[in-house]
Amino acid sequence: MEIRTLTKVDEFRRVFELEQAIWGYESREDTVPVMMLLVSTKIGGFVIGAFDEGQLVGFAYALPGIRDGKAFLWSHMLGVVSEHRGTGLGWRLKVEQRRLAMASGLDLIAWTYDPLQAPNAQLNFAKLGTIAREYHPDAYPGSTSALHAGTPTDRLIAEWWLRSDRVAERLDAAGRYGAIRSEGQGARSTEAVPVNTVREGGRWLAPDGHDLSVQAPRLAVTIPAGFTEMQQCDLPLAQAWRSATRDIFTTCLARGYEVVDFVLDRPNGRGTYVLALAAEPEAFRSTPAATPAIGRRAGADGRGRPSDPPRGCS
Repeated sequence: MEIRTLTKVDEFRRVFELEQAIWGYESREDTVPVMMLLVSTKIGGFVIGAFDEGQLVGFAYALPGIRDGKAFLWSHMLGVVSEHRGTGLGWRLKVEQRRLAMASGLDLIAWTYDPLQAPNAQLNFAKLGTIAREYHPDAYPGSTSALHAGTPTDRLIAEWWLRSDRVAERLDAAGRYGAIRSEGQGARSTEAVPVNTVREGGRWLAPDGHDLSVQAPRLAVTIPAGFTEMQQCDLPLAQAWRSATRDIFTTCLARGYEVVDFVLDRPNGRGTYVLALAAEPEAFRSTPAATPAIGRRAGADGRGRPSDPPRGCS
């Protein structure tokens, strides 16, 4: 596998084609045009491609931004073709993105992702060491992607503080073991107090209520695995999950909690977020002493790596 930065128009055309293939957009309005990819690389952004025997099979696109007078990188798209998902390629693209950003003198990369996509949450928190302090309801209204069909495109903003000990530790663990080991994940969430309850609903878990009055240094929020398939096969259940998690995240983040971890439990079809009050030890939080929020506290842009396509509704 060859991973390198892209600089030529012909390469950006291949990225443009891959955007449509991965997200399945019905309209080209949702894609990033070739010339925009080119311009981004001229002003401090990066387009990174992954090639398997000369075939483009994944890419990461980021452009520069400024918030509160400080420069950072906004990672707008990370996509991997279905045949290469689950191989760690998305993680490798992010590691290269971090290397390039740090070489440019930047401390932060940020992006949005769907909080109901468990594989993306595992990548962001368990393997990369991000935190999240903002929730944006329906960040991409009117998206024509089949991956977004049926439910509002709510998003968390992942903040990746590149030079923090937290990030270095997660990257080291993921690099050595290929994934964060399940026993390590469980140990990180044992002291978290549950906010919501779930029930077995057949193929997927169903929400069974939540208590927004819970007070504890660390909170746990459970979500189902397989949300993309759920949207395709049981839209009312997917909508119920979107409504419940929107209520939970907007309320908890407004109360001063941050999303700091995620535990994926594939055998039981679920994942658990860990939320912590911002007063947690500095070593576990983002490194810079004063870390401004990327936007509003609750409620930007950028797209997370899409989950595997539906296997069917049978």
